[in-house]
Amino acid sequence: MGLKKNIFIIIGSASKNSANEKLIANFISLTKDFFETTVFTGLKSLPHFDPELSTNRPPPSIVDFRRNIEQADGIVICTPEYIFSIPAGLKNALEWCVATTLFSEKPLAIITASADGRKAHEELQLIMKTLMAKFTEVTAFLIQGVRGQVNEKGEIINKKIESDFVRFIQAFMELTGVSENKLNVPV
Repeated sequence: MGLKKNIFIIIGSASKNSANEKLIANFISLTKDFFETTVFTGLKSLPHFDPELSTNRPPPSIVDFRRNIEQADGIVICTPEYIFSIPAGLKNALEWCVATTLFSEKPLAIITASADGRKAHEELQLIMKTLMAKFTEVTAFLIQGVRGQVNEKGEIINKKIESDFVRFIQAFMELTGVSENKLNVPV
């Protein structure tokens, strides 16, 4: 097997032990043979977006955040929906990337996992298209009613969603250039 791809994962939830974190733990477990992952859970620690600092003197935490994106072979964003939108912390982090080309043609997987999630899912896709990230319909995955779909261990308990999750991961693997490999998951 070749070198593992470096994947930077951004969790949009501000809650500890969220369904989003559990889904990412599941994602990491399923892809450990193909991806080396770095999980970013520090959206709360990033400063508020300041367009004047963005290009000339970005704060050190933003420099680090951007470096992780730049060095990654692919990005995964897993987020809930807050009041029919993406969480403010996630939007803030993405705003720090607007004046850059960091996401340009960068392979991207989006997981929106929430009670409903449709509006946030649509909004995040629009933002990421604006940032010119590279994703497909299959690498943009919406899980509605997530609390009833994922158990405490992060396992997906709905067989259709589990099958769709594996298909989503496989599509992201192909997008990142590991298409010769297949997940060894009975579904």
